[in-house]
Amino acid sequence: MAEEAILTDTSVQDQWGQICNQLKTEVGDTAFESWLKPLSVGSFSDGVMNICVPTRFMRNWVITHYSDRIHKIWEKKNPAIKNINFVVQSVQDDNRSLYNPTCRSLLKKITSTPAPQNIYQSGSSAVFANNNDSSLNDSLSVPLNPQYTFDNFVVGKTNEFAYAAARKVAESRNISFNPLFLYSGVGLGKTHLMHAIAWHIKQQDPSRNIVYLSAEKFMYKFVRALRYKDTTAFKEQFRSVDVLMVDDVQFMGGKDTTQEEFFYTFNSLIEEGRQIIISADKSPADLEGIEARLKSRLGCGLVADIHPTDFDLRIGILNNKAKQLGVELPTKVAEFLAQKITSNIRELEGALRRVIAHSQLLSDKEITLDMTQDVLKDMLRSYDKRTTIDEIQKKVAEHFNISVKEMQSSRRARTVARPRQIAMYLAKQLTSRSLPEIGRKFDRDHTTVMHAVRKVEELIIEDISLAESIDTLRRALDA
Repeated sequence: MAEEAILTDTSVQDQWGQICNQLKTEVGDTAFESWLKPLSVGSFSDGVMNICVPTRFMRNWVITHYSDRIHKIWEKKNPAIKNINFVVQSVQDDNRSLYNPTCRSLLKKITSTPAPQNIYQSGSSAVFANNNDSSLNDSLSVPLNPQYTFDNFVVGKTNEFAYAAARKVAESRNISFNPLFLYSGVGLGKTHLMHAIAWHIKQQDPSRNIVYLSAEKFMYKFVRALRYKDTTAFKEQFRSVDVLMVDDVQFMGGKDTTQEEFFYTFNSLIEEGRQIIISADKSPADLEGIEARLKSRLGCGLVADIHPTDFDLRIGILNNKAKQLGVELPTKVAEFLAQKITSNIRELEGALRRVIAHSQLLSDKEITLDMTQDVLKDMLRSYDKRTTIDEIQKKVAEHFNISVKEMQSSRRARTVARPRQIAMYLAKQLTSRSLPEIGRKFDRDHTTVMHAVRKVEELIIEDISLAESIDTLRRALDA
């Protein structure tokens, strides 16, 4: 009881208010309003603070994304708090009343009314899944990011086709493209578009049953169904949806049994006129370890590639994100970040968040170019060391005494073709660029790059001299 005395009704509300203000600054208005504002403080006992969460869906999301940060901030404000427990409308002991009036009235309502049919038991807590509030199938789907909407997606030349296709699928009740297959490198927006489609469909027609999940979660659920001999229920769940969305399908590569089940689920939904939306890091034809018949199905609808961002698009993304966070971003800072961080959108936004957080935590220090360079110096140092395809082409051309222009030409003479293949091989090994991206740098398609990589892999086993040359080039590029 001594610990409970540390926190009075007033002090806990004051501390929670301070924590909420700090979280709002860190995560932005949109995320705060969607995930953190609905939380309310509950009882405190034996070093454990209970926080009320309206739904199980929200509880899982908060635990995954915010619990560690909330605990760290609150422990710093009050060392008596050793742990934080997120409770979904938990029925607490009457002697340990909740501080928040909203929580108290909610619990009163729960205990005085019969439990609905769609109630789940989680430990000692009653968890409600109200299907009228969301068309997302909570038992199958993963949480949607509230910031990943069409309104927050910045459109440019490199992603306008994929964006248009995604909007068409989201807005039309009639099946336009089936499946819609989105692919790109890491952090270029395909997951954002997937979430945006789901949000838009939910808003348009809450009655539609949507399942959005990763390929890994699909595999996990299928393996679990096999283990517990419950494959019939698994099939019924997935084949009764209106919209099936599977992210990162490349992770099914080599999982033959899972692929077979996914193949039959895919066919069943297509035959019944249900919408399927898939994403991956490669086009259907280039997916490794995926059966030919499944590749054929994945590519039979509309395939949309999201290309790497260009400078103008990166500027637009930075300005849009700064606006969401309520910050005015100086033009010089935006241009600097757009020039330096070119690999993917996540890292670009992450860098911006670091700069803004540094500015706000230091008494609203003004964002300047010098401050940005100082805050991101470790990150920028690693970027400066990253190998580019242009550097690889230049080094390989110098090593074999040809010009970069010759390497990019259509010449097939061995003196040019072999260095070209080696440069493609090194680009695949030393950069995160996709096969189509590498191919464009050589004015070739992705199949040529695939052939070059395989050829060089074979040659370095047989030709010691070539293997040594490639090792020398690799060391020079890593220096």
